[in-house]
Amino acid sequence: MASKLDSLRGFILVWVGQLFSMIGSQMTHFAMGIWAWGKTGQATPLAMIGFFTFAPLIVFSPFAGVLVDRWNRKLVMALSDIGAGVVTVVILVLLLSDRLQIWHLYLTGLVGGLFGAFQWPAYSAAISLMVPKKHYARTSGMISMAESGVGIFAPILAGFLLPLISISGIIIIDLVTLAVALLLLMVVIIPEPKKKHRGHTKGAFIGELVYGFRYLFDRPSLLYLQLMFFMGNLFFTVGYTLLTPMVLASTSGNATILGSVQSAGAIGGLLGGLVLTAWGGAKKKINGVIVGWMVSGLFGLGMVGLGRAVPYWLAGHFVMLFMLPIINGSNQAIWQLKVAPEVQGRVFSVRRFIAQITAPISMAIAGPLADQVFEPALQAPKSWLTLLLSSIFGSEPGGGMSLIMLLSGILIAVVSLVAYRITPLREVEKLIPDHDESG
Repeated sequence: MASKLDSLRGFILVWVGQLFSMIGSQMTHFAMGIWAWGKTGQATPLAMIGFFTFAPLIVFSPFAGVLVDRWNRKLVMALSDIGAGVVTVVILVLLLSDRLQIWHLYLTGLVGGLFGAFQWPAYSAAISLMVPKKHYARTSGMISMAESGVGIFAPILAGFLLPLISISGIIIIDLVTLAVALLLLMVVIIPEPKKKHRGHTKGAFIGELVYGFRYLFDRPSLLYLQLMFFMGNLFFTVGYTLLTPMVLASTSGNATILGSVQSAGAIGGLLGGLVLTAWGGAKKKINGVIVGWMVSGLFGLGMVGLGRAVPYWLAGHFVMLFMLPIINGSNQAIWQLKVAPEVQGRVFSVRRFIAQITAPISMAIAGPLADQVFEPALQAPKSWLTLLLSSIFGSEPGGGMSLIMLLSGILIAVVSLVAYRITPLREVEKLIPDHDESG
């Protein structure tokens, strides 16, 4: 069967498998978020779960990228999925034995993040070899559609099933969907790249690790592009980390409203992915990146923060996630066009490291910033400034987090404006040749 699959059909099978796996994972994530909020009632633990999951994923990405370029990419993807499954089983056992604590989620998140560090570079590099380059933006759109579709249905499904099968039942569904993903991955042939001279040095692990960094520093346009994501993710993650606790704090822990807000954003992401898949992205893809960041910051995150009511949360989250497939798909297409497949593991991992290293920092500071600074300041104003802000955002729980989200959106817009003024970044597609044209 596998030998008869053409490359595009092979990608679709892998994509379907990942779709199933993401449904289960997001259902578990939603259920555990409700569990953690019920245990603590604070934003900090939720933010720290994100920190411990995300930090190792980013920190170890450069090392994972070297190994991805050395190892069989299909095997790497399978082992990453299996590792995630083992972590999920540990959580299930602790839950069933009534021993699950918040710190367990920190630890399992850290281990899961280590396995996740291998998944993304292997998946991204495999796609570059499985589909023609004219379909890069479209396949990115399909991946975004899957992520967004999951975001629509997983919270609703988890919210419906929680009273019926409890959290343990949700986790068992997660494990079943992971098994489906592994089975589909097994029947697909994923080509391995031919090893050329570009950065490939047998046995020199440190040399190959450094190669990814040197590749970017030798190409300022690509480096500036990642620095834009470095700053954008810094501010976006601070605001977005507080979305769940802000909604729960503002609605007395209403899981139905939270699920609606999350689903509205996911619908936006699904439609954004559909648009990108059908459209293929702007001819000048950097415009999709810069304009997308601007709109997502001002009219997405900013609207969620400024509006202290459900309709604003729904609309803002919709806009925010509608733009993400266009931002990420346009960006991914640029990198797949410019970087040779045989070094994408290393380069893409370093790219991810630079772009997202600020995200764990943002997660670590978002919770304390909300719980210890902004929330108390607006609930008990002691100066004319905090009095003014409390009159806009309210003195009820959640107001301080809303203010942080608005400020984050404004700062993202500033980053976008600055990026547009940097010529090497704005002209990245002209200044860097496609990898199959650079000889």
